[in-house]
Amino acid sequence: MAIRTLPWDAAEHLKTDEDRVAYLNAALDEAGDDPAFVTQVLGDIARSRGIERVARETGMTRQGLYKALSADGNPELSTLLKVLHALGMKLHAEPAHHE
Repeated sequence: MAIRTLPWDAAEHLKTDEDRVAYLNAALDEAGDDPAFVTQVLGDIARSRGIERVARETGMTRQGLYKALSADGNPELSTLLKVLHALGMKLHAEPAHHE
């Protein structure tokens, strides 16, 4: 008997602002030099909040937001800042601890 699997969608499991922040912070810790990974995580978070709502709050179209936050997207910093603001988040920096 074959095992049936279903696609896993992170957006379905991000229920609270705390979940979303923890998910983004984990992605930033793990991403290294891979901006596409972080962009996709922001897309998951935007979908968990409602892509239409985030698009409206950023002044972007829904399609434009999907494209910017896809694996092939390469959003400008201004776009990322708008998305973070719409998600109720802000960007922070701290010293990197290199090992």
